[in-house]
Amino acid sequence: GRIVSAILGTREITFAAIAATVAVIAIFLPVAFMQGVIGKYFLQFGVTISMAVFLSLVESLTITPMRAASFIQSHERKDWLGKKFEALMRKIERGYGQSLAYSLAHKNKVFIAAVVFMVVSFMLVPKIPKEFVPVQDQGLFLARLQTPVGSSLAYTDEKVHLAEKWFRAQPEVKQVYASVGGFSNGAADANSGMMFITLTPKGERKASQQDMMARARSELSKIPDLKAFMQDLSLRGFSSSRGFPIEFTLQGNNWETLWDITQKTTAAMKDSGMMVDIDTNYLLGMPEIQIKPNRIEAALHGVSVQGIGQTINALIGGVKVGQFPKDGRRYDIILKLEGASQDPADIKKLFVGNARSNLVPLSEVTTQSIKPSLQQISRQNRVRAITVFANMKPGFSQEKALALISEKAKSLLVPGYRFEVSGGSQTMKESFQGLIFSLILGLMVAYMVLASQFNSFLDPVSVLSALPFAISGAFFALLITFQSLNIYSMIGILLLMGIVKKNSIMLVEFTNTVRDRGTADARSALQRACPIRLRPILMTSIATIAAAVPSALATGEGSETTKPMSITIIGGVALSTLLTLYVVPCLYLILDRFRKRDADRQKIEEAFVLIDGAPPAKPNNQIDLFHHAK
Repeated sequence: GRIVSAILGTREITFAAIAATVAVIAIFLPVAFMQGVIGKYFLQFGVTISMAVFLSLVESLTITPMRAASFIQSHERKDWLGKKFEALMRKIERGYGQSLAYSLAHKNKVFIAAVVFMVVSFMLVPKIPKEFVPVQDQGLFLARLQTPVGSSLAYTDEKVHLAEKWFRAQPEVKQVYASVGGFSNGAADANSGMMFITLTPKGERKASQQDMMARARSELSKIPDLKAFMQDLSLRGFSSSRGFPIEFTLQGNNWETLWDITQKTTAAMKDSGMMVDIDTNYLLGMPEIQIKPNRIEAALHGVSVQGIGQTINALIGGVKVGQFPKDGRRYDIILKLEGASQDPADIKKLFVGNARSNLVPLSEVTTQSIKPSLQQISRQNRVRAITVFANMKPGFSQEKALALISEKAKSLLVPGYRFEVSGGSQTMKESFQGLIFSLILGLMVAYMVLASQFNSFLDPVSVLSALPFAISGAFFALLITFQSLNIYSMIGILLLMGIVKKNSIMLVEFTNTVRDRGTADARSALQRACPIRLRPILMTSIATIAAAVPSALATGEGSETTKPMSITIIGGVALSTLLTLYVVPCLYLILDRFRKRDADRQKIEEAFVLIDGAPPAKPNNQIDLFHHAK
């Protein structure tokens, strides 16, 4: 009856369910060892998926059989729709059985064709844009504004007001917040400004956030004496720096050499056409007069370098030479040139005393030059450093841009100078390396777990052969839909490696069960077992794809993060399901020549006879579980 069927059905799928669950959890175990911010991000994801899969296993082996025993009446459909569907499934199963027989007869050709297909799909990877996180339309971005060095706060405010006026005239703009003078260096930032632009909700405007940023970049550049750099705030959160997709530092001791290398590198970035909003933290200040002692002339005139410094300091900067009392308090006496000027012509008129108490013109013992000063000196790892920031143009790969920058910068470096990626670029590099390592380690753990469960070194190879095709399907899906390979699509690939194994586990495990029940020939067992497992494979695969479709079609806020993950799952599950149904049986048959199944089975039966005096009963041999396949 229904209770007996529920018990037998549960026993039949128990091993496959446990194997699939443990294999999924095994994929996520190495994720716990990933470092950095992304490691914390993936750890939560892995724990959530692992617990969900474990609880689903418990439910499938306990509550599901109970519900089946209580509510399922008959497997025969009585309504017309059910009958049509059953007839369609019978037709699909017969067609699959015939095509499978043909594939098994040409197993080597099928396997070679599958390998060639996989290699070709992996060769397409360089054509897929790669970035750390996709650009999101959050309806909010930042505009950094700069006027020429030396501009007053009032002049900068005037230019920022023009930019603000343009933004407020745009129908897509909801709010504008502007700050003049910067946030960090006070008076040193008098030539800078910052604006936060909030757009109307995504569904209420025609232009996307990226379109608005490009339009603002073009229009604000038309304002005289104003430079504008746009920043997408959706890219922040994975690094402690500004959050630009392109970010790197050049390190060295000499500022002039460092700035020369930086200028040549940024020029190459502009020429590539892949990047916009190229900016640095190298902030020039007001020009300064640099006075350098001529030591030979000073020695000939009997003038000390210390005397030169004291004279310039006293007459231009002022020095304290004493104090005087008044009203019970002491006041400093400052010696300074009356109406001190920083005009180079006035400085040349100064005289400095020498060792013979003579006055020597300062111009005789010094050289003067005018050079721009720095607003600040930045360091990284205790070495002077200049950091460069840039945004990506839509449609270009972050990975290719970083490769171009690295090649150009390293070709310009001289001994003692270094190039290092930082910020979001560094996080991307570390995360992709860590994720690839986790995938490889997860594959090894999954193989060991499956080998222990199947008690075979060959069956896990057949099971895991579905994984490359899942990744191939993910790559094709990303390429067709113009999506990038980013951290969210990598989450999809990680998830794929866990879920696509269930199909091959069902095929391999049930084929072994059929062989244990008396069908010793591998080809016959495959032709009998695979069509029976076709329906549950299609059911689970279609359910997985259907669950991912809404996210793949989403267009609302934040859809840029869920879309690549969903598209990856849809492409991977669809292609792996199709190829698993043929490639896994063919590989199983190819590897069968290396098995020792019959000899091992004979030893097991002899051991049971020795212990019990009778051969072990075949599992469930009193009930034909294959009647529905006839």
